[in-house]
Amino acid sequence: MTKPISSNRLYSLDVFRGITMFLLMAEAAQVYNALTNYFPSGFAHNIINQFHHHPWNGLRFWDLIQPFFMFIVGVAMPFSLASRLKKGDSWNNAFRHILWRCFMLFILGTGLHHVYNQKLVWELWNVLTQLSFTILVTFLLLRSSWKKQLGVSLFLLLLTEILYRWYDPGAPFIKDQNFGSYMDMILMRKINNGGGWVTINCLPTAAHTIWGAMAGNLLMSNLPATKKLKMIFTVAFLGLMIGYGLDILGITPIVKRISTSSFVFASGGWCLIVLATLYWLVDIKGLKKWTWFFSIVGMNSIFIYIFGETIGVQWLVGFGKIFSHGVFQPLGFSIAFLEIINGFFVLGIMWYLCYFLYKNRIFIRL
Repeated sequence: MTKPISSNRLYSLDVFRGITMFLLMAEAAQVYNALTNYFPSGFAHNIINQFHHHPWNGLRFWDLIQPFFMFIVGVAMPFSLASRLKKGDSWNNAFRHILWRCFMLFILGTGLHHVYNQKLVWELWNVLTQLSFTILVTFLLLRSSWKKQLGVSLFLLLLTEILYRWYDPGAPFIKDQNFGSYMDMILMRKINNGGGWVTINCLPTAAHTIWGAMAGNLLMSNLPATKKLKMIFTVAFLGLMIGYGLDILGITPIVKRISTSSFVFASGGWCLIVLATLYWLVDIKGLKKWTWFFSIVGMNSIFIYIFGETIGVQWLVGFGKIFSHGVFQPLGFSIAFLEIINGFFVLGIMWYLCYFLYKNRIFIRL
């Protein structure tokens, strides 16, 4: 447990992290499922669909949440390392800490699959498991030039592209019949039937964390804020053009579930746009009052993610129905509407837990 730092803090990053975790909490509270069931068609249904992953070729808002998560970690890494070194810590000690953190993330990520399946399994699809790889790669590049960091990130994307096309030159991106699924059979003797997720997503999505670290280094620099913004927005739009361009031209489809290069470029562009927008709004313009509601969620991000994926989904949602259904069902509300009430009720409980930890200065970190 550590106390939050207060000096020269990048508040926009706290807000970015907090908003992302709040959206993940809402998913754990089953808010999106409840809204989808209540609006089975029409305009509202199309809006709510943005909070569910695209089934394959395409990009919805919810497909950006994992890239946000991995990108945010990368942005924070230069600040964290600089803080440790300033306090007299050595790079070797920081590296040992990263190794321990990555090990724990791997254990927690694989452990969550035991919870999902209600039995012991060997599965590697969780975001924490993949984050354990992307953090290690990024940390090893932190002292390198931006050219080397960019070069490694592009190499990982190129390598992924080559591997998929080598495995099946005619149809490299078919669901459950691609190089990623082939590797899953080697690593786990199973594939993610129905979902299409693959373990080697950790290779291309490492670019998200590396790009985050590059953005973090830029924001730590002494360049004028306006120049930082211009650089970030320029690179962001370049990423969007490359990502969507590869998809539109039929070269590489945007597929989040196997993290194609086009997906990584497009989602990376959106990561940069959100960061730059929040940086302008919060750190430059100083509009911070509204951020507190989200920031306290991000202060215990790993904890609330694990809580939501275990207790939140498996117990708290059912617990909430005792009260939400018990109070409102006698008033004649439909079951579908009661599910919405319960979803927001459980979300409120989870937010209050974050608030309780914040008020008591409890910050659980790896």
